[in-house]
Amino acid sequence: MTTTIDAAERRPRRGAGARGLMVSLAALLAAGSARAEELNIYNWGEYINPAVLKKFEDETKIKVNLSTYSSNDEMLAKIQGGATGYDIVFPSVYMQDIMAKLDLLQKTDIGSYEGFKNIDPSFLRAKSDPKGEYCLPYAFGTVGIVYNRKVLGKDVTGWKDLIATVKAKGLKFALLDDMREVLSVGLILNGHKVNSTDPAELQQAADTIIAMKPEIAAFTYDSRPMVQAGDLAAAHGFVGAMVDVFGNPKDLGYVIPEEGATLYQEDICVLKSAPNKANAVKFLQFYTRPEIAALNVAQQTNGSPNIPARQLTPDNIKNSKEINPPPETMQKLQIFEDLGPGVRQLDRVWTKVKTAQ
Repeated sequence: MTTTIDAAERRPRRGAGARGLMVSLAALLAAGSARAEELNIYNWGEYINPAVLKKFEDETKIKVNLSTYSSNDEMLAKIQGGATGYDIVFPSVYMQDIMAKLDLLQKTDIGSYEGFKNIDPSFLRAKSDPKGEYCLPYAFGTVGIVYNRKVLGKDVTGWKDLIATVKAKGLKFALLDDMREVLSVGLILNGHKVNSTDPAELQQAADTIIAMKPEIAAFTYDSRPMVQAGDLAAAHGFVGAMVDVFGNPKDLGYVIPEEGATLYQEDICVLKSAPNKANAVKFLQFYTRPEIAALNVAQQTNGSPNIPARQLTPDNIKNSKEINPPPETMQKLQIFEDLGPGVRQLDRVWTKVKTAQ
C-alpha cells in the first residue's frame, strides 16, 4: 500500500448476490478490466485502519494508494478544482448530498449487493441516495467533550458543567476549528436545531460562544495531545478520542454532552471521474463484510452501520455507550444537512466569533 499525505489529520436488502446487480454495475466492472489494477482512495486523515487496506490488497492484488484531507470542504474544493485520479471519497452525509447535486458521484448499485443486508437501514441518511444506489454507509460517531479528569478534578456531564468548572478553576479548553460544529454547540445550548439558518438564533449561538472565549485556548483540530498532557482541561472533539481514553482510563474521559450533540456519518462514494471504477466497486463490496468493518472499528473506535460487525469488535468498544450510544442518547443527537444558500448566515456569525476579542 502506498500512502501519500496531502493534508494533515483528520435495509431489508434487495437482491440475491452479485448475479442480481444492475446492468450499470456490470458495465463498471467490464470497463475497468483492461486498466491497471489500482485503487486511489481519498479519505480523512487516519480514518481507516491500514490493516483493512492491506487485506484488500492481499485478496484482490489491487494496489491501494491513499491520500488524505482534513475537511469536507477541502475535499470538495480539490475535486471541483480539477483534481483527477481519485476513485473513492468519504464525504459526510450532507456533503454527499452536495456532491450529488453537483453530479460528482457515480451510481454503483451497492444497495443491490448481497452484503448490503448487513447495513442498518436507518443509516441511509443521504437525501440524494435513499436506496443506497450510490454510496455505502461507512462509519458514524458523536462530537462531544474529551477531558482530563485529573486536571478538572471530576468527570463532566456536558457543556454547562464544563464551562462552570473551568471558570471556577481558571482552566482552559479548546473548541474545534469548525464553523458548523462550534455554532452547533451554541445552538444546542440555546435550545435550537443545529441546521437552523435563522439569523436571530445564529446570533444567539454566536453570542454564547463569544462569552466562552476567555476560557477557550484555541480553535483547533489538534487538541487531543494537549488534553492527554494536561495542558488543556478539555476539548471539543470526535469520539475517536476514545482511543486515548482506553489508553489512560484513569485520567481521561469522553462524554456526549447531556444537552445534546451532533452525530457525524461518513459514506464511501465513487467519483464519476474515477479512473478505476470497477476496483472502487470491489472495495465497496469488500467493506460490506462484517469482519472487515469490525477490523476498521477496532482501530478507529467509531460506530459502524454494519450491524453484525458490532458484535465482532473488542468488548471495550462493543460495550461502550460513547461509541455505541443507547437509543435514548441517539434521540438527542442531530446530524448536519445541506443548508444551501442558508450557509451564508452561518458564515457571517462565524466571522464574528473568530474575530471577537
